[in-house]
Amino acid sequence: MSDKVKLDEFVQHINLLKQEIHKVIIGQDEVVDQVLISMFSRGHCLLVGVPGLAKTLLINTISQSLGLGFSRIQFTPDLMPSDIIGSEILDETRNFKFIKGPLFSNMILADEINRTPPKTQSALLEAMQERRVTAAGNTYVLEAPFFVLATQNPIEQEGTYPLPEAQLDRFMFNVWVDYPSFIEEMAIVKTTTSDSINNVISILSGQDIIEYQDLIRRIPVADNVLEYAVKLVASTRMNSDNVAEITKKYITWGAGPRASQYLIIGAKCHAAINGRYSPDIDDVKAVAKPILRHRLVKNYKAEAEGYSMDKIIETLL
Repeated sequence: MSDKVKLDEFVQHINLLKQEIHKVIIGQDEVVDQVLISMFSRGHCLLVGVPGLAKTLLINTISQSLGLGFSRIQFTPDLMPSDIIGSEILDETRNFKFIKGPLFSNMILADEINRTPPKTQSALLEAMQERRVTAAGNTYVLEAPFFVLATQNPIEQEGTYPLPEAQLDRFMFNVWVDYPSFIEEMAIVKTTTSDSINNVISILSGQDIIEYQDLIRRIPVADNVLEYAVKLVASTRMNSDNVAEITKKYITWGAGPRASQYLIIGAKCHAAINGRYSPDIDDVKAVAKPILRHRLVKNYKAEAEGYSMDKIIETLL
């Protein structure tokens, strides 16, 4: 099967996936698109939003529609690395046996990830970056496909451990989940207060997802699109020849090369989802905010003048 035929099949499957997801999730079209793009780009996703916006329900629904192994880990201050990785126990024959933890699944929901201490966050970091974990001196490879979809509450910061920059950088997307519109909220309330049950059908298998991930990687990119993405990231760095004026004014630290890589793979997937076999500069712009917003560090002047990260990125674009 040629890549162009495979791409048409991918678009059909994406549309079916969205239909299944929207049986349960009302609205949040952009959020659904961004989560799917990160997954088919082999990336991880951080969803930030106030409680009650269906972040957990969204991730659960996506896992059902993809037919993947799913584990939910509720992050708490007393959670230890062995609670998520697993641990060795003595079996009946007095030999050590490794019992796998919830991290050994295809899709991991790390709920309220900033509520757990750095030691446990570091254990998750290795899994996200290396797709493997180390326990008692042994290394265990995690089954592909493997995604970490984490949620974070931006309001209540008491008893939380801010995610280190290194771990934030491992997330491809930082997705802001906003309040629904009035019409969407009416539909949500009407649906959730009745006895209607929506059964989500599995559309893709794990092997299908791996094949589509490989397809996305094979999509060609024009040099001008590549150049735009690299220049955009370079414009966020103080020591760059392409540094933007707004960077000099409001940014302390810029984005690293991983941002450039994610801009290109994200643009490829954005183009593919929309049925195009090659991304253009608009595709890079479409994924720029969720990729850059957690990789730039604002200075005190930006905070004082009320300059949001999205506003700074818009100016850079």
